[in-house]
Amino acid sequence: MNVFSIKDLEQLSGIKAHTIRIWEQRYTLLKPKRTDTNIRFYSNEELKAVLNISLLNRYGYKISHIDKMTPDEMQDKIVSLSHSDAQQERLVNELIQCMIDLDIEKFEEVLDKCIAVRGIEKAITNIVFTFLEKVGILWQTNHVNPAQEHLVTNVIRQKLILGIENTSNQIQIDKTILLFLPEGEHHELCLLLVHYILKNRGVKVLYLGANIPFKDVLYVVNLKKPLFLYSHLTAIGHSFNLEKYLTQVGNKLQNSKLILSGQMIQNYKKKVPNNVDLKKTLGEVMEYIKSI
Repeated sequence: MNVFSIKDLEQLSGIKAHTIRIWEQRYTLLKPKRTDTNIRFYSNEELKAVLNISLLNRYGYKISHIDKMTPDEMQDKIVSLSHSDAQQERLVNELIQCMIDLDIEKFEEVLDKCIAVRGIEKAITNIVFTFLEKVGILWQTNHVNPAQEHLVTNVIRQKLILGIENTSNQIQIDKTILLFLPEGEHHELCLLLVHYILKNRGVKVLYLGANIPFKDVLYVVNLKKPLFLYSHLTAIGHSFNLEKYLTQVGNKLQNSKLILSGQMIQNYKKKVPNNVDLKKTLGEVMEYIKSI
């Protein structure tokens, strides 16, 4: 069983911690345990309850009404929500709950249905990356077992690889893009998604993959002369110095351009070399790809 703080519940559900405390005092929805030092902590079941309660509350149901529902009634109400944003949040919550329960079969089932209805690109960008953003903080604070992370990300990875293998475009664009992750970076889901999108648009892709020394990147660049390079930083090692890396790129990639996205660059304020372009969001990366 995982143990969650009230801050975890706030980040995953979007409900402020003080509101969760009020719910605990006024209703029977949540019954957290306390440590010897009187700090609240929550179980898997309480996390799942907060996700369901917050979803219903956000789309019109009063807490006093929700408090009287049985678990089955609550689930029926959630499934019946018709608003597209509500359906998206429901699917994200389902993925979180499957991960918490280590129900990988159901996780894959939910993901397969998303892909069947929305297509792989929308399923990954709208559902999966929202899921990854929500649970990312738990991985960083060790409130989720690494095994849970590996199991669910490998399922997503397999779907993306299958999508890449099966996609094709009869209209081929005579441009080549090099995709890689720097040394110490192993989270390649975003890189795989960009690979899929580029291939689906008929762009040639050189996929180096994760944990690539920069000298190896330069070797391929010098031989193949790609239009640009793309990389994504999620949770690279502590020894990685972003400013130093960007300077290295600026000095050695003299005839090529690097597009860089990810959590690490979202708050980066320093000047970057002319041949480096930072994209704050995945949406900005998609817009750039469309302009090729």
